[in-house]
Amino acid sequence: MAEGFLTTHVLDTALGVPAEGLRITLDRLDGDRRERLAEMVTNADGRTDGPILPRERFAPGLYELTFRAGDYLQGSGAALTRPPFLDEVPIRFGMEAGHYHVPLLLSPFGYSTYRGS
Repeated sequence: MAEGFLTTHVLDTALGVPAEGLRITLDRLDGDRRERLAEMVTNADGRTDGPILPRERFAPGLYELTFRAGDYLQGSGAALTRPPFLDEVPIRFGMEAGHYHVPLLLSPFGYSTYRGS
């Protein structure tokens, strides 16, 4: 069986700080089936306190991280439109083996992500 794990973090690029208190969920996808694997909140460093998917729960496949950006941005004091431009930010990706790091760089009107290390 392939070994791996997943980590993430969120940076608020508008304020230039880690995004503390942002809720994240992780689901494994299999056709029409969705399995919730984790629900975490970012710490003062914009990271989860441990891997969002640890080695013992890892399996190759298709996953989706959902970042609850709207709630975070409203709490950050950012000037937002009504309704806010960004609410939930889903990132769907595949994992085979190894360490996957999927960060989110966030502002009220845009975001980016990449496979980090």
